[in-house]
Amino acid sequence: MQKKEKKAGSRIYLLYCRKRGRRILKLSKEDRYIRRRLRQGRKQAREFYYCRKYPINPKKIVFTTIEGTTGFSCNPKYIALELLRRRQDLDLVWLVDDMSKEFPAGIRKVKNTLKNRAYELSTAAVWVDNSRKQLECRKRPGQFYLQTWHASLHIKPTGLARGASFSKIADLVSRHDSDMVDILLTNSPWMERQAPKTIVYDGDTYRTGSPRVDGLLNEREKCRVRFRKKHGLPEDAKLLLYAPTFRSGSQGTARTVEKMDTMPDFSRLLEALEKRFAGNWTIVLRLHPQLTARHIGVGLTEKSKYLVDASKDDDMSEVLGACDILLSDYSAMSFDAAYTHMPVVLYLNDLQEYVNERGSLMWDLDSLPFIKAETDEVLAKAIEQFDAQEYEKGIVAFLSDFEIMEDGKASQRVADIIEKHLGGAITG
Repeated sequence: MQKKEKKAGSRIYLLYCRKRGRRILKLSKEDRYIRRRLRQGRKQAREFYYCRKYPINPKKIVFTTIEGTTGFSCNPKYIALELLRRRQDLDLVWLVDDMSKEFPAGIRKVKNTLKNRAYELSTAAVWVDNSRKQLECRKRPGQFYLQTWHASLHIKPTGLARGASFSKIADLVSRHDSDMVDILLTNSPWMERQAPKTIVYDGDTYRTGSPRVDGLLNEREKCRVRFRKKHGLPEDAKLLLYAPTFRSGSQGTARTVEKMDTMPDFSRLLEALEKRFAGNWTIVLRLHPQLTARHIGVGLTEKSKYLVDASKDDDMSEVLGACDILLSDYSAMSFDAAYTHMPVVLYLNDLQEYVNERGSLMWDLDSLPFIKAETDEVLAKAIEQFDAQEYEKGIVAFLSDFEIMEDGKASQRVADIIEKHLGGAITG
């Protein structure tokens, strides 16, 4: 006789049998994986408990971006720069996988190993992260965890908004991290309303704006000059940034620029850009950090002289700030560009496929002020007929209607929060 019983929230099934008079528990493949991860997390957590014998340094702040896979970038970068500008007595630590990454003087980079991570985090007064802490991480009483997240407004569904495609292990990791967070930074009522679903977080929030947008608003010209010099481009080069978001089907696939099925016809795109805006245009490619971390790149060939691959440039904001137009799809980067009033074009040639894989989008695309195109023909035509005045009206109305706070002062507000909590850190 066989009886199946489904446990709430999981796919664990019980198989009853008479063998030796015992009940045998049969786990699904996913649940076996989760059990391994939980056991591993508990085992690795011992390092964190061991490090509690060391006192908390009331002037120590530990930064991490995308679990250590990226360098000096995103919101934590601009918070660190503001703290460096204010004072020199802090121990600013950056956990990073690749120790060849460059950091400014005043930041101590540390190899992101379990032992190092446990010691540095356990002895810091403040943690600053833009992604998740993993299951082994344990926070001590008196420590302050500031979560900046790596997006503000966004198109693609994340977290619980993904529905059935949001895995159980991702849910567990998300809740483990969110339970430790003290404050989540936001830039709008929309982000605050969505956080319980998209970030799996329902704790305190603070509307500061996005520190990484400060660089876009305050240092745009410096970004333009640095990028062109770094990549050997003429000072007057006009740049379109193509930055598609992450697709799970791309994790194990090495694709070339010419063959990647979600990429537009670049030759046709360049013709449209030169026809509408004149000048010499170059297309800058920026893969999602998850692809770059997996060493999945693009194959630039001699036929691709009009392309520059900036996927390995650490700071997305610096790349975006150097460009004149953004071409993306479902990436949150589209909103970062909108905060600067940069023209944004969404290339949606796989819209239904993406929704089927990822889940329903967070926005009705027709409600966004961006240009939309589902084919190369429509894309070229939209570029050629771009109306700057109408686009600007749409952006201004959108930012006003959704009460977006992005004024170039987010880093200052966040540094104020951190300095306040440094004063309240315990030392034992």
